Order: sequence, then C-alpha cells, then structure tokens
Amino acid sequence: MSVGRICSRVVVTARPDESVRDAAVRMGRQGVGTLVVVDEEARPIGIVTDRDVAIRCVGGHLDLDVTEVADVMTAPVRGVPEDTPIEDALARMAAAATRRLVVVDARDRLAGLLAMDDVLDLLAEEASDIGRLLGGQSGATRRA
Repeated sequence: MSVGRICSRVVVTARPDESVRDAAVRMGRQGVGTLVVVDEEARPIGIVTDRDVAIRCVGGHLDLDVTEVADVMTAPVRGVPEDTPIEDALARMAAAATRRLVVVDARDRLAGLLAMDDVLDLLAEEASDIGRLLGGQSGATRRA
C-alpha cells in the first residue's frame, strides 16, 4: 500500500514569511500541532510544530510577532512521493528519527502529511480484520 492512500490530505499550511504568532493561532484554531511551510507554488519547504514554537520561540525569548516561521521551521522538509510504499516511508521515518513525512505529488507540490499515527491506525484496522477472520474461523471449526 502506498503512503498516498493513508496520508492525511487535509493539511494546514504556513508561509515562511508570516509571523510565528499567526502560525500558532492557526494551529490552535485548526486543532493541529504541525504546519507544513510551503512556497508560492505549494511546494513544501519546511515544517513547524507546536514544539518548535515552544522551544525555539518561547524558550529562546523571541518575539512571536516579529519572528518569521522561516526562522523556526525545520528544513529541509522530509518528503516522499505519493506512490511510496508504506514500508519505505517507515524506514525513512526511522532513519530520520521523525514521526511525520510530507507527501508530495508528481510536481513536488504538497499532497498530504503522513504521521506515525496514520500508520498505527492502519495496523490497528488490519489487526481487527484479522481478529474477525480468525474469530469466524474458530466458530466454524467448533461446529464441525
């Protein structure tokens, strides 16, 4: 299965030149902890998280109104094409010690965000399906 099939397609974005305060307010309103920073052509150039805001800005005593997202984002962004197998994406996450990968389309534009939680949800669903299958088979075996 490819990452394009399980990634979140609704991704909240930020511009590199906007203030960290504006980005943080958007995080709160949208209920997300991650914004993908994109350029004018919707190509991902970085990621900013609520942790970045807390550690780099608040902890660094930076002015949230004048500090730009580009100053605190993590770049370059780690991305994978939509057709990347999940196993390959997991290997990239492990190698980079990250819990998120940006998913891009054939033109390197933002297509989605793959979080470790997306993979865990898929595994839980598959385990549940296997449990139902095994439960049905054991009932059939007892009746035979």
